[in-house]
Amino acid sequence: MLGRDGEFYLLRFEVEDGLEPWLLRVGRLPLPPYIRREPGQDDTERYQTVFARQVGAVAAPTAGLHFDEALLEALRQRGVQFGHVTLHVGAGTFQPVRVEDVREHTMHSEWLNVGPELVAQVRRTREAGGRVVAIGTTVVRALESAMRDGELAPFAGETRIFIFPGYRIRSVDALLTNFHLPESTLLMLVSAFAGRERMFEAYRHAVEQRYRFFSYGDAMLLWGPDAAGPAPRQ
Repeated sequence: MLGRDGEFYLLRFEVEDGLEPWLLRVGRLPLPPYIRREPGQDDTERYQTVFARQVGAVAAPTAGLHFDEALLEALRQRGVQFGHVTLHVGAGTFQPVRVEDVREHTMHSEWLNVGPELVAQVRRTREAGGRVVAIGTTVVRALESAMRDGELAPFAGETRIFIFPGYRIRSVDALLTNFHLPESTLLMLVSAFAGRERMFEAYRHAVEQRYRFFSYGDAMLLWGPDAAGPAPRQ
């Protein structure tokens, strides 16, 4: 053990064929802690997005679980274009905020890559009058980390950005996201994007209608306050 990073341990492994094959051989699928059962064979396929490419995340970006190849093709037929970012979701995504003043919360670190191809694609979309829709808080965190002087720029590295109400999100016009745990940094991010009261209203509606929450649950499409487009939908 190398030490501690907040609530996490830093470990060094010495294995001949690298760490990844060893983890795939002896590890178990890391379902979120609120799924109180052992992972099954179906989870190997279900708890993974169809557009995942890079190994490194400890949890799936769950907004992406709502998409399959048939839906992606249907969206392409409607003229929707897709771009990709890499953000390796870290275990800290499940850590609640335990301080009274959110500004004192220590945010977890995650590695991301926003490439020049995506930056150019976003720029072309904006110039053509199109809108940028983020599929999940993972995408928002990656794009906001790559913002430089109000403009999106290529960036690869670690981020500890903490987005909570009062922060203005400029990188996207709309956000598709799952319902999130109370007192979580993810709930604070969506509240910063759509507004705290709008989020409370959406959650009240979801509870009354008995929506399924969290990773294998329902999602909501949110439009930012500055976005031109349809009325906000929950």
